[in-house]
This record gives sequence, C-alpha cells and structure tokens, in this order.
Amino acid sequence: MMETLMTLIRQQSGEAINNNPAIPNHQNDEALQAISSGILGGLQQQAQGGNLMDLLSMVTGQGSGTSIQTSPVTQGVQQNVQQSLMERLGISPQIAMSIATVVVPMVLSKLMNKARDTNDPSVDGNEILSSVTGKQGVDWMGMANSAMADGKLDMSDLMRVAGGFMGGGNASKEKPSDSGGLGGMLGGLFGN
Repeated sequence: MMETLMTLIRQQSGEAINNNPAIPNHQNDEALQAISSGILGGLQQQAQGGNLMDLLSMVTGQGSGTSIQTSPVTQGVQQNVQQSLMERLGISPQIAMSIATVVVPMVLSKLMNKARDTNDPSVDGNEILSSVTGKQGVDWMGMANSAMADGKLDMSDLMRVAGGFMGGGNASKEKPSDSGGLGGMLGGLFGN
C-alpha cells in the first residue's frame, strides 16, 4: 500500500510541490515524504479518534453520502499533512494547508477508488484499514459488507462490527455511557 500511496502522491502533487516557490527543488522529495507520512498518520488518528465509521464509509463507498472532499476524515488528514509539512520543511501554516487541501482529497479519492476496484490488486480495503488501525488479519471488508445488509453503513452497523470485533456479540445492547461513549467503546478496538 505504501508504494501505491507514494505513486498517487507523486501523481497528484506536481504543481503543489514542484512549482511551489515556497519549496526549494532540493526539498521536493522531503515534501512528498511529509505528505505520505501525514496522510498515513492522519488516517491512523482518524481511525483511532472516533471517525472509524466515516473511514469505513470512504473505503467501502457506502454510508453517509458525504463526499471524500468534505469528509471529516479528509479534513483531519489535511490538518495532519499541514503539520507534517510545517515540521519537516519549515513552511508557513498557510502554505502547508494550501498544499494539503489540493493534494489530500485527490490522493484519498484515488486510493479509495483503487481499494474498491476488484480489478486493481495494488491496494484493498482490508489493507488500508489494517494499516490505520494496527489490527492485522481482520476481514474489515467482510465485516463491513455483512453489516451493511441494508445497503448503507450507519451507526448501528458500526456498533455491530465493533461488537463482533471485540467479541461482545451485539454491541448495540451496551449503553454508550457505560463504556465512556462511542469513543470509549471504539478505544477498545485499538487497545486504548
């Protein structure tokens, strides 16, 4: 997946990086690495910070109807890429965010389309979700597809997936307040 991610970043960041006067040419590769680590780190933060349902929706192409460009996941990843660019290149927050807002939505859109394309073996949804959750060997896509029997991914579907993953059966029987809310429940997915 990392090779595919870097290829997509190279393809989508041409003007934003190569022809950007704020980034000297000798720092172009560093900028690409900063974007890559910012995207992966941002996806991890989103998965572990309570946006797993939005991330599942992006990977499966189902759910809330929010486009990738306006998704809370994308916005969170953009902020992470901004921070990564500022730290690694020393550029201003405004320039870093202008790069992130151009590159991140395009890269995520292409990555998610590849994950959904059964004819493209370069990356799949399980690989993305395993990478960002740190949970290897989980059939995320199988769980999501079975949870979406009604054709859409919603909160009750996520609760079933999370409950099944944690071995608790039907997680919707638990009161969210008993486990620290949805964030507390999902924290159990990641060992927090």
